[in-house]
Amino acid sequence: MDKRAYAALAVLAGLGCFVAGRWSAGRPSAVSAGTTGHRILYYHDPMHPAYKSDKPGIAPDCGMQLEPVYADDPSLAQGEASGAMPAGAVQVSPEKQQLIGVRVSTVEKVSVSETIRMLGRVSFDETQVYRVTTAADGWIRTIAPLTVGAVVQKNDLLATFYSREFLALQQTYFYALNTLDRFQKLGTDNAEQVEMTKAQIRSAEENLQATGMGDYQIQAIAKVRKPAREIELRAPAGGLIVVRNVFPGLRFDRGAELYRIADVSRVWILADVFENQARLVRPGQSVRVGYQGRWFPATMSAVLPQFDPASRTLKVRFEMANEGMLFRPDMFVDVEFPVSVPPTVTVPAEAVVDSGLRKTVYVDRGYGLFEPRDIEVSWTLGRHVGVARGLKPGERIVVAGNFLIDSESRMRQAAQAKPEPKKASAAKDPVCGMDVDPASSPKSEYKGKTYHFCSDHCKREFDKDPARYAGKKPGGAGAST
Repeated sequence: MDKRAYAALAVLAGLGCFVAGRWSAGRPSAVSAGTTGHRILYYHDPMHPAYKSDKPGIAPDCGMQLEPVYADDPSLAQGEASGAMPAGAVQVSPEKQQLIGVRVSTVEKVSVSETIRMLGRVSFDETQVYRVTTAADGWIRTIAPLTVGAVVQKNDLLATFYSREFLALQQTYFYALNTLDRFQKLGTDNAEQVEMTKAQIRSAEENLQATGMGDYQIQAIAKVRKPAREIELRAPAGGLIVVRNVFPGLRFDRGAELYRIADVSRVWILADVFENQARLVRPGQSVRVGYQGRWFPATMSAVLPQFDPASRTLKVRFEMANEGMLFRPDMFVDVEFPVSVPPTVTVPAEAVVDSGLRKTVYVDRGYGLFEPRDIEVSWTLGRHVGVARGLKPGERIVVAGNFLIDSESRMRQAAQAKPEPKKASAAKDPVCGMDVDPASSPKSEYKGKTYHFCSDHCKREFDKDPARYAGKKPGGAGAST
């Protein structure tokens, strides 16, 4: 073959390579789809996922660049295409997981023990509050130098008062005592008279008590056999004076309360327990009460807790000994009591996304795919949540970074949701083709017709060249009214 033939063959080969290259360059999407599999299904607005377009461009509502949605997106391939995955499942690459701090943990069925801490208030033990009242009319003669807050012991003198009735009653009492002494001195054998005299003595003592004289003073006048000119008011028990309604010369009626004394050797601790913790406390449970770095034992009362509608809490009561009167009424103390729950499917509290009506966790399905799962919570204790329904032991869930995953999941669900049927009164934007509400959308008049728009941007585009958009057919045209 001569040189001309070789030259002709070389020219033909070069021409063929050039044509093949041009043909291949004219089909980039086919090559891309064949080699990488990234086939674009549609374009959507990241701020308005329901808006879709088959072409790239700018979102008409917010002006953002439309982003492509690929056919090989695992969440779309398994969730939308096949229906095997629920709506809202999202795919997060390892790089993005590290960037947003995603951390997963295994669901376990365990028993949880925690210590509940709350603020308590010291109160009187109502069973150990004593009211000093008057049994007859009279007036105050003298008062002991004791004020509210003073500590008294049993039988300490509080005040004295005079009553017209008690002088004659003392004489009757002395007469009965003297008669009994005479019988005992003579050694009489008449047992009936002795018993009758003893009955008179008891009756006289009861009459003196009815006027307000205490056993302490009755025993004193019986010993000396001299009438007292004033009745003594003495403390019925040791404790704090919390009410003092006396002054010298005070005239009072029968039944008036002059003093109130509270025995603080035992006190109550009142505390508020939230509704979700109420079932964790029980009568007889041992707790610790702390004050100034010291801790003391207390026991929960058997009385049913009362519900406070203002704070939405249950008021529980703990009873404790008050050695040395360290605790005074209305003081604030710390209360700690341990609680435990039986083995339950348990997850960390931060793993639950609580939207009010729903409580959601995100289950790791592998390969970066996270599935939203609604759960039913049985209890909340500290940083732990008991799950009654929705999870099984061994499943892996997101415990950190789930709020960002939840945001993406909600956008997925909005994009995957089926559009609502078009209302009869709806209109279509003639510029971008979106459905709009005629009642609230911008509008323009053109040749006797009203056109509605999704945004002011579309309205301005229409006003620039109304004839261009007014002639569009439905699908790209706008409805008019």
